[in-house]
Amino acid sequence: MANPKNFGIKDIARAAGVSVGTVDRVLHNRGKVSEIALKKVNEVLQKNEYRPNLFARTLGSNKNYKIVVLQPEPADDPYWSLVNQGIEQSMKEWIHYGVTISCCYFSLHRKSSFESVAAKALKLKPDAILLAPILYVETISFFRVLKEKQIPFALFNTNITETDALSFIGQDLYSSGRLAGELICLGQTGTGRFGVLHVDEDLNDSIHLVQKEKGFRDFIAGFYPFRHTVESLNRTSSTDSSFRKKLGQLLSQPDLKGIFVSSSRGTETAASILKGHGKGNIRLVGYDLLKKNIVYLKEGVIDFLIHQNPQQQAVEGINCLANHLIFKREAKRVNLFPLEVITSQNLESYIQDQAEFTSVNS
Repeated sequence: MANPKNFGIKDIARAAGVSVGTVDRVLHNRGKVSEIALKKVNEVLQKNEYRPNLFARTLGSNKNYKIVVLQPEPADDPYWSLVNQGIEQSMKEWIHYGVTISCCYFSLHRKSSFESVAAKALKLKPDAILLAPILYVETISFFRVLKEKQIPFALFNTNITETDALSFIGQDLYSSGRLAGELICLGQTGTGRFGVLHVDEDLNDSIHLVQKEKGFRDFIAGFYPFRHTVESLNRTSSTDSSFRKKLGQLLSQPDLKGIFVSSSRGTETAASILKGHGKGNIRLVGYDLLKKNIVYLKEGVIDFLIHQNPQQQAVEGINCLANHLIFKREAKRVNLFPLEVITSQNLESYIQDQAEFTSVNS
């Protein structure tokens, strides 16, 4: 078998005993080709596992595309810094195909910044937009603008089902919450009391966290149908004294089985609080391989982390839009990532994987 990387149109024509023009018509599905010639060419293609050179195909079009990414400011949250690593990797990969990728960052601390940042994104005249719609209220009106301007867009991290998005890339957040419930209930017996912590989030504008909590509550209700209590605490800021008081009361309950934290940065905050209260024996389930979360997982303060793979979500989002623009490929409407559970036992393999991703991206 010939090396597919070095196997070009002339080689195909020679092996099939047909002209270069015939091979070109078969590859690009244009013009008439006899059944005999078509069969010969396809047999050669199959035998040599031929793949068209995508780079050459795009060079011939002389068409450049611009994708704009709207996401929270990476400096605001280490989770979004991981997302940004995926975007930077995609920038390097797709520039060779005439695709430029620009980022527009909105502030997690000033929700009003989304409107101005979205306007900035539109001024860039994008051919497509990749968006993390974690601010539900602010993004709904933006979807209408995109529809009016006929700008295709894909969502990642959070799915807003009532949109015309080409694709959603991320996890099933309701199932993610159910998984957290199952992890907390492993080996548990007796009366159950559980806590759900939302840290520095506005639940009225965070549909992704609401979905996680609903999944968690539904699992617990099935596991403890008559003997359970779920308390939901929402810290609106680091100076929220009522949150600290309520959390202290929750931690003092002798029947407290575990705590589920709905966000990755919130997980490290909760772990710090539990460690400070000497409550490291309470089961804690949270999200993602942030540096401090890794430390707390190794120490045993965090029991389970649900891996959301933020870098790869970003990469797949860009791939979806770039393939749609360049090759007119139909996007997969829902691209669900697996719900992966990280413990202290399998942590090192995930750390190595993340290190390799960063190394390739650097």
